[in-house]
Formats: sequence, C-alpha cells, structure tokens
Amino acid sequence: MQVDDWMPSADLMNLKRRADLYRSIRQYFDEQCVLEIETPLLSAAATVDLHIESFKAEFLPDGGLPADYYLQTSPEFPMKRLLSSGSGDIYSLGKVFRNGEAGGRHNPEFTMLEYYRLGMDQQQLMSDLSNLLARVTDFSEQSRFSYREVFIHYLGVNPHQATIQQLNELVQQHVDRHLCDLEKNDCLDLLFSTVVEPNLGIKGNSQLNGVFVYDYPASMSALAKLHTNKECEKVAARFELFINGVELANGYHELTDGDEQQVRFEQERDKRKELNRKDYPHDQRMVNALKQGMPDCAGVAMGIDRLLMLILGTRNISDVLAFDFSRA
Repeated sequence: MQVDDWMPSADLMNLKRRADLYRSIRQYFDEQCVLEIETPLLSAAATVDLHIESFKAEFLPDGGLPADYYLQTSPEFPMKRLLSSGSGDIYSLGKVFRNGEAGGRHNPEFTMLEYYRLGMDQQQLMSDLSNLLARVTDFSEQSRFSYREVFIHYLGVNPHQATIQQLNELVQQHVDRHLCDLEKNDCLDLLFSTVVEPNLGIKGNSQLNGVFVYDYPASMSALAKLHTNKECEKVAARFELFINGVELANGYHELTDGDEQQVRFEQERDKRKELNRKDYPHDQRMVNALKQGMPDCAGVAMGIDRLLMLILGTRNISDVLAFDFSRA
C-alpha cells in the first residue's frame, strides 16, 4: 500500500465534468418527461449472461438462516417490472457491479445509464440516443450499418450464413492461428472485436463520431426481439454504438414474451453449467412481469465512465473515477 493512495485517482476537474454530465442527462430526460427511478442494488436473482459474473453477498437475518443476494449487474430486470406495472418511460443513472472486470477500461463498480422508451423500435431509439448524446457532449452520428454489412465489408463473409469452418478459418487468419473448434458466436465475437470494432466511429478533432451497428445474429438475441431483415434472414433487433473504436452502448427492441424469456434464461443457465461456470438464479419475477404484459418498448444501456473517457480522451478509467478499484 502506497503512502499517497488516499488521494483521488481522478483529477478534480474531471469529477466536475462528471457532475456536469449527470446534470445534462437529467435535464434531457426531464424535458422528455422520462421518469428517473431507482432499483435495488441487492437482488435474490442474478444475471445468467454467459459473459458476466455477479458479486454475491450474504444476508444474515437476526435469528434466521443466511441467504444469498447478488449485486446488480444492470437495473434491467427491476426496470422491466416497473414498465409492466405501468410506469411509462423511465431511466436509471447509478452504480452497477460486475465481478472480475478490472483494467484500463473496466472497474468492478461503474456507472450505467439505462432507459426505456415506449412505442419505439431499435431504429427510433438509435435516433433518440443520438439526440441525447448531442445534447450532453459534442457528438455526431456518423452512420448506421447492419451487422451483416460490416462483416461483409471488413471480412468478406455473411455472418448469418457462414459455416463454422469458414468462421474458424477467419479466426485463425485474423486473431490467432492456434485457435480452433470454436463455436459460432465465439468466432463472431472474436472477429468483430479484433477486426471490425477498431474501425468504427473514429474520432475527428474534438468531436465524438458515432457508428451504430444493428440487426445482430439471432443467436445473440439476449433480451431482444427477433425479426426478419430485408435479405429474409432471422436477426436480433438489437444495436450497439461505437465511438473511436470503443463500444459505448447496447440497445434492444425489447422482448415482451414471458414464455420465450423463460426459455432463453433456462438455455443460458444450461450453457453456464456446460462450461462449468457458476449457475446463478434467474429473475423469475421479471419473467412473471412479462407474462402479465410489458408494453412494446426499446431500451438501451450506456456506460457513463466510458463516455467520460471518450470525452476527455483518456484510455484509463481511473482518470474519471474519484477512487478506482485499487484505491477503494
């Protein structure tokens, strides 16, 4: 432990910029009549996403048996319960927690903006997110491409129709020649992050230029609806926003079918068991809320710390946190 590790990890001017950003975000949503809400940080359920690990906490009731709870990795599930109860448009600006994620761009505890707009699809929400970002910083939407288009442009292959063999060969060519026998989604993720993503939304002068990628493969649907693209391929109605080669936001035209959501959760849990990863309890209350009826809507999650990093031109998340994980 260093003698001066009591000091903040971020410059005080950067912390003032954070406060200004919060104020601008809240002003935008206030003008749009979007309600700010808070969700429980501790939950009896956790995410079952293959790529996310939860923090577990033990609740010790006076005179009762201990119970496991989990720090939220996203406010999504309780927000969907609110939507199903008739909340209307809502947003959350607060802390989320993801175990094992620490480094230059990651901190186990970070700030997320998540919001939902009723009656919007993924294209309309992309426009709304662009409007928000243009209000709170010097942002310009550069372009929108389908997942299909960027793969064909940068890798010469249609990701929806390519064989496992073709994708594995591309991984060996562009990522690591020793990798082999990967599953399709693993191949697609590696190729996208290594070859495609670094080219998206390249920064121009002080302006943040954004590129949206939408219509992801159906196998990557997560909590998004499925639909058919203009090439008659089944795809997920989800998008991601990239600025300066960095993923900033992830949005969906939200799945509202509770039965389908139940199946997807169970499939994710089965996959975690197959890969010998911890089996977390999924949020049955959220599934029940969908079964009661959630209105048609689109939602997006955006990392605020990462947005500040892009605004300030730094690659180190500690530069935008009062106290990063090493000083917590």
